[in-house]
Amino acid sequence: MRRLAGLLVVPLLLLSTAACGDEKGSDSASSKNGVPAITAGAKFGEKPTLAKGEGDPPKELQTEVISEGDGAKLKNGDAIQVNYLGQSWDSAKPFDNSFDKGQPFDLTLGAGMVIQGWDKGLVGQKVGSRVELVIPPELGYGAQGQGDIKPNATLVFVVDILKATQIPASAKGSEVAQDNIDLPKVGTKTDGKAPTVTIPKSDPPKKLVSNYILESDGEVIKESDSVVVNYVGLLWKGSKPFDSTYQTGKTATFPLAQITLKGLKDGLVDKKVGSRVLLVIPPDQGFGDKAQQTVPAKSTLVFAVDILAKM
Repeated sequence: MRRLAGLLVVPLLLLSTAACGDEKGSDSASSKNGVPAITAGAKFGEKPTLAKGEGDPPKELQTEVISEGDGAKLKNGDAIQVNYLGQSWDSAKPFDNSFDKGQPFDLTLGAGMVIQGWDKGLVGQKVGSRVELVIPPELGYGAQGQGDIKPNATLVFVVDILKATQIPASAKGSEVAQDNIDLPKVGTKTDGKAPTVTIPKSDPPKKLVSNYILESDGEVIKESDSVVVNYVGLLWKGSKPFDSTYQTGKTATFPLAQITLKGLKDGLVDKKVGSRVLLVIPPDQGFGDKAQQTVPAKSTLVFAVDILAKM
């Protein structure tokens, strides 16, 4: 089963694909404590300017706390929201940053969504902190490099930790009757495992279906939110699974505004955090006339989604 997450959301430039920036950094300032100095925008929330690294870069991961927040310490499994700026040790020009995009970056810490240097370097840091990470190649992009990042590059990131949320293992809430025999039936166990989904032999509905299976009393999701979810996706025809976060043991974090699958976005907006939702997505709100990996053209899609948190 191949993950389709890259097709559900507009690809981000951060970490998975580096963007060449137009910003100009300073290459004249001295380093501090072995990490490149911030020469402008040093305060939390300000877009920083980084000096070029001096001499040979450190061989080990370094985390320098620029300013410490008073929030909770980050743990693996937390959903976190950050702003960041990144550049190579031997460069004075950033390759990517979120400050200019007006959209903080959301990730689940320790879930392998980002390079290892982030997962290792941010654990134990407090919400509200600004930290600088110096990441050796083996914890970054290694010998292959990435985009404009050269092979075996040491990376430097300034990261502002904006929010953190502990992620539950499963949705929980009141069971909602599933009495329409023409719709799929979704399991209600809350053990953190993938719920069962039984699809009827009848023809699929022509319009989007978005129904509670477990309804919580959490906050209502808005289109401007990012959500942390577990889900299983199946084809209506043949009941064949095509995607599942449970297969990898890693949640997915989606900024709803960037979801390209219209039925998925529309089906989650106005639902409550902590709930389990059945989505039946007709082709015109799914992938339409184009086949995508193991999803044939004109497929009706079925999702069982646990909305675990919002950012």
